[in-house]
Amino acid sequence: MEINTQDYQICYDPATATVSFIGSLRLSGPAEYAPIAHFLTKVADMEPTKITLNLQQLEFLNSSGINVLSKFIIEIRNTARVQMAVQGSQSISWHGKSLRNFQRLMPGLQLEFL
Repeated sequence: MEINTQDYQICYDPATATVSFIGSLRLSGPAEYAPIAHFLTKVADMEPTKITLNLQQLEFLNSSGINVLSKFIIEIRNTARVQMAVQGSQSISWHGKSLRNFQRLMPGLQLEFL
């Protein structure tokens, strides 16, 4: 499963239950982010034991995108069946600031900066 555009790529590796985000997500609002939200829901519906969001190559994510990921993390937290990990990059400044907020939404979330 994957989504490919000129600005970004999102792909799912079922062997590791990892969703990788590459590029820049500068979409405008919930309607444009709907395919990504649907993609993430399909991943959750497969019920892996742990889902990893690999954001190491995501250079930019606007507030609408952060909102989509936040809602997904809350959805996973509420199911209580799936563990969650988020991988960020130390070299991308917004990662250090924004990704820590995901742990506030799901205290058991594993946050890794590689």
